[in-house]
Amino acid sequence: MAPLPGAELVQRPLQLYRYLLRCCRQLPTKGIREHYKHAVRQSFRVHSDEDNPERIQQIIKRAIEDADWIMNKVGVSGQLLPSSR
Repeated sequence: MAPLPGAELVQRPLQLYRYLLRCCRQLPTKGIREHYKHAVRQSFRVHSDEDNPERIQQIIKRAIEDADWIMNKVGVSGQLLPSSR
C-alpha cells in the first residue's frame, strides 16, 4: 500500500521529490516532518546527477517503499511503533 495515492504515477525524479514532500506533510509532528523533509532534499541533491534510466527507476521504487515504511512506522500518534524491519 502506498503512503499517498498517485505513487504508481511517479516516473521522474522531480515527480518523486514532490510526492515525497507531500508525504512529509502527512507526518504527525513538526519535528518528524522537518527531519524527513531534510532527508528528502539531501537525497535529491545526492542523486541529482544520476543519468542511468534503470538506476533512476530503482531509486524511485526504493524511495516509495521507504516512504510507505516510514508512514506506517510513525503511525497516527507520532510515536514510533515496533517493527520487524
